[in-house]
Amino acid sequence: MKRRDFLMAASGVAGGAGAGATAAAAQDTTTTSSGNTTATGNETTTAVNGTATESGAGGGGGGPTEEVTVGPGGSLSYDPAELTIAPGTTVRWVWDSDNHNVQPSSQPDGADWSGTEGGDDQTYNTGHEYSYTFETTGTYEYYCTPHRQAGMTATITVQEGGGGGGGGGAAEQDPEHMGVAFQAHFVGLATLLMMVVSLIYTFFLLKYGESPHTSGGN
Repeated sequence: MKRRDFLMAASGVAGGAGAGATAAAAQDTTTTSSGNTTATGNETTTAVNGTATESGAGGGGGGPTEEVTVGPGGSLSYDPAELTIAPGTTVRWVWDSDNHNVQPSSQPDGADWSGTEGGDDQTYNTGHEYSYTFETTGTYEYYCTPHRQAGMTATITVQEGGGGGGGGGAAEQDPEHMGVAFQAHFVGLATLLMMVVSLIYTFFLLKYGESPHTSGGN
């Protein structure tokens, strides 16, 4: 095989690999978004996009958020029934069936969690949401008033380093937050530059660098 043929074949392979890397980099580009939870000083009920949302006091509001489903699928339970979180975490209860509430039965000294507005006398239906930010460490136990005897109770443990209890998966990490400062389009540009340099190098070798004694017997 002549060197000319070899260089042309190698250039084609490099170009194909570079194009594949560029397409993969573009495909792997993802966009993430995050929401902010704001806790108010008093418990209030507001309408957000037609859904009733109740926010409980608790301070903070800029930390992580965990979600608990109230009466999932019509069952008399909370999901998850046991949750471990770090101080400053907001727990959001979302109603999936009717006639439920969230009322604390015990909580650590110094905590002032009062549960859903209206106490034991008020229940809420599907679509309702209630949020509270937990700051005081310790164990919180709560129940649904109409279904307490049926076993609709749950526990929240607030501890330093806690979080993810109840089956919540770890959030996907942004490479930039881990010290890897790159973007997918930079990878694509670098690949295109490599292809151009490879083609120019091959062109000059073919035009000026081939020796008359390089022909082979293949």
